Amino acid sequence: MLDELHDLQVGVKLKHARRVKGMRLKELADMVGCSEGFLSKVENDKVRPSLQMLHSIVSILDTSIGELFSAQADDKHRIMRVADRPTIGTAGLRSGPGITLESLVPAATMSLLFGSIHVVEPGGSSDGKIEHKGEEIGYILQGDLELTIEDTTYFLHPGDSFFFQSHLPHGYRNPGKVTTKVVWINTPPTF
Repeated sequence: MLDELHDLQVGVKLKHARRVKGMRLKELADMVGCSEGFLSKVENDKVRPSLQMLHSIVSILDTSIGELFSAQADDKHRIMRVADRPTIGTAGLRSGPGITLESLVPAATMSLLFGSIHVVEPGGSSDGKIEHKGEEIGYILQGDLELTIEDTTYFLHPGDSFFFQSHLPHGYRNPGKVTTKVVWINTPPTF
C-alpha cells in the first residue's frame, strides 16, 4: 500500500501545490491542525495522513484527492483494468488501520465526478467529519459501515446505499471485524 502511495508521488504533489500557493510548511500545518514535522513527513511520503487530514490539506491547497490519482491517465482512457487501478492509502488514528481509496475513473478524465472504492479496514475511519462542495452516493459491497451525517449515525450493510449533500458534516468508520468495501461517487471531484 505504501509503495502504491510512492508510485503516485502524493507527497511531491502536495508539496508542489503548497509551494504554488506560496505557503510555508508551518502555515499549512497550523491551518490543518498538525505539526510541521508531521506535514514534512507527509510531503516526503514517510507517513500517511488520515482521510480527514488529507481532505483538509487538499482543500486548503485548492486541489482534490482525485488530483492525487493523476499519474499516467490520458483523456482517451475509458476502461480501467483492476490491475491498473491507482490506490492511495491513508492511516487511521494513531497509525492504526486506515482506508485505501481505489480510483475507478482515470484522473485525466475527471471533470464532473470522482469515483472510488473505499476499502476500510476493521477499526479504520475517516478520523472525524469532513465537509466540502457537492453530492455523494455510495453502495456497500462488503462488510459494515457506520456512516454519520450531521448528528445522525446509520449502520449500513452489504447491498445498502446512501446519498447526501457533501456540505453536511459527515464521517464514517468500519465497526466490524472484516474489511468493508464501498463504491463511493462524489460530484464535483472536490474530494
